[in-house]
Amino acid sequence: MAAPPVFDSHSKILILDFGAQYTQLIARRLRETHVYCEIHPFDVGDEAILAFAPKGIVLSGGPASVTESATPRAPDAVWTLGVPVLGICYGMQAMAAQLGGKVEPGKVREFGYAEVRARGHSALFKGIEDRSSAEGHGLLDVWMSHGDKVTALPPGFTLIASSDACAIAGMADETRRFYAVQFHPEVTHTKQGAAILARFAHDICRCGQDWNMVDYAGEAVAKIRAQVGDEEVILGLSGGVDSSVAAALIHKAIGAQLTCVFVDHGLLRLNEAAQVMDTFARNLGVRVIHVDATI
Repeated sequence: MAAPPVFDSHSKILILDFGAQYTQLIARRLRETHVYCEIHPFDVGDEAILAFAPKGIVLSGGPASVTESATPRAPDAVWTLGVPVLGICYGMQAMAAQLGGKVEPGKVREFGYAEVRARGHSALFKGIEDRSSAEGHGLLDVWMSHGDKVTALPPGFTLIASSDACAIAGMADETRRFYAVQFHPEVTHTKQGAAILARFAHDICRCGQDWNMVDYAGEAVAKIRAQVGDEEVILGLSGGVDSSVAAALIHKAIGAQLTCVFVDHGLLRLNEAAQVMDTFARNLGVRVIHVDATI
C-alpha cells in the first residue's frame, strides 16, 4: 500500500488506527501542539510507514482483544524503525503482546474516571501531575475504557503508572523510547492528557512546532498543483464533507482541469441533489457532471 503525499518539510507523527472511537481526538490534540500528523489503518504496511518517515508513531485504542489470535497487530516497522512509539489502550496491549509481555482479560471492564499513580521518573510523565499523595507520589486523573489489561511487562520495560484496578497502567522502555498507557490521554477527562501528548511529540519525538491548520489550505493547494501539473482530474462528488473539501481544494489549485461527477442515486435528502449542484456548479464555478440514477 503506497503512502499518500505528505508535507515533507514538517516533522510528522503517524497514528495507526486500531478502530478506536477516540482516534480522531489523538490527531486533534497533536495538531493543537502545531505538529503535523496523519491517521492510517493499523495494517498500512511496512513500506508505507518507511515512506511516511515519521518522527514518532502512536498506536490508538480499539475494540478488539489481543488475547484472540486474529485481532489487529502493529506492523513490524513500528518496532524496527528506531523512532519513539506511544501505545494507547489497545495500542498498549498490542505493544505488550508483540514485544514479549502478557495480556489477559480483565475480570471487570473499567470505564470512566480513575486515579493513576505515576511511578518512577519516565520521560513521558516527569513533572506532569494533577496533585501529589501524602507520600509525595504524583497522581493523575484519567479516563479508562478497557476490558483486557497487561499483566506482565515485556523485556526491557519498566512500570511507570498504576491504579487500584490496573496494576500496569503505564509502561516504558526508555532505551528504545517505547511508551504505553492504558488510559486515554486524548480525551478531556484526562486532565493532563494534552500535556502528556505534547511531551511525547516535542520532548521525546523532537518534533518542532512548525505546522498549523491555518496554513494547511495553502500548502495543500500548492502540493496538488505541483502533483497534477497539466493533467486532468476526475473527482467523485457525493456532497459530503470529505469529497466537498477535496473538490474545493483541487479546484482552487487547478481550476478547469478538474471535473466532478455527482451521481444522484435517489437516496439523498429532499432537494439535496439540487443543493449540491447549486453550491458547486453555480456558486463555486466547479465543472460538475450530474448523473441522474434515481430511476
